[in-house]
Amino acid sequence: MGLTVEELERFVTGELGQPRYRAGQIADWLNRGADIEGMTNLSAPLRAKLSELAVANPVRILDSFKSKIDDTEKFLYALPDSNLIEGVLMRYHHGDTLCVSTQVGCRMGCAFCASTLEGRVRNLTPGEILGQVAAANRHIRGDDPERRVHNIVLMGSGEPLDNYDNVVKFLRLVNDPKGLNISLRNISLSTCGLVRRMYDFAAEGLPVTLSLSLHAPNDEIRRKIMPVANAYRYEEVLAACKHYIEKTGRRVIFEYALIKDLNSDVRHAEELARRLRGMRCHVNLIPLNDVKERHLAAPDRRTVDAFLKRLELKHISATVRREMGADIEGACGQLRRSYLKDESGE
Repeated sequence: MGLTVEELERFVTGELGQPRYRAGQIADWLNRGADIEGMTNLSAPLRAKLSELAVANPVRILDSFKSKIDDTEKFLYALPDSNLIEGVLMRYHHGDTLCVSTQVGCRMGCAFCASTLEGRVRNLTPGEILGQVAAANRHIRGDDPERRVHNIVLMGSGEPLDNYDNVVKFLRLVNDPKGLNISLRNISLSTCGLVRRMYDFAAEGLPVTLSLSLHAPNDEIRRKIMPVANAYRYEEVLAACKHYIEKTGRRVIFEYALIKDLNSDVRHAEELARRLRGMRCHVNLIPLNDVKERHLAAPDRRTVDAFLKRLELKHISATVRREMGADIEGACGQLRRSYLKDESGE
């Protein structure tokens, strides 16, 4: 799953001793989410040899949970080493959007996120990131052959820019016309603000939407909830965002989790508006998903609406993210943690 067309051709002609056209056949099956036994235009001996040397998709859906509130579906994926990751499939009028993980766990330590509570276990390979999309496609096509993932958000477990090379390779693979052929303009990458990597990513020439987890109007508040703010100052992060806008022509999305008694007052909205004035950007306000281990909670709806209104009065484009999958532990890391606790008997 993690091989480019050229790498797959070399594998087929070298390791398998087969003609190059077999690579195209295998790639076609991979794009359809098939396992090796399902590759029926390959001979039985060839499939047996292939099974000895490789796996088609290193990701399998261990369990899925469908919301009774909306069409959101949560996936718990199993990896070959028994690690678990998760993803969320959201249905919109413009197509299905899949939230994808890039690491097992996360080491960024953001106070509002369940994914980081046990730290980072390991990075995911390009094949494991792509495999989530292929597995989701296979799953939803069981209900409707015409359905497929149209949009991807790299906002699941992990910090994408902390797994830089593998994420960039995944983006090139998923965009390949001979692969899943998903437009990079339909992909968003969320980062907590690894500034050096943000400049590197801007230079890649990939028209991906950058989403910056900002979550505060200043350094003082940001440091309380995001350890990365101790490494990169607020102005450094905004400068990297402005550079990304200039290099790609894409607006930046600022993710802002509203936390009760911390960053959700109208005075915080005023300060945020001053900071973002003149930037080609949009603010995505997110009433916090409660993380009981952190003792953080969301503000009430009146506070959320007042924050939004103040940004709009200051001519900052903003919306409140619609909560999806609330009854299926839709927030990153919640499902995996619940499953691990059940397995350990806690």
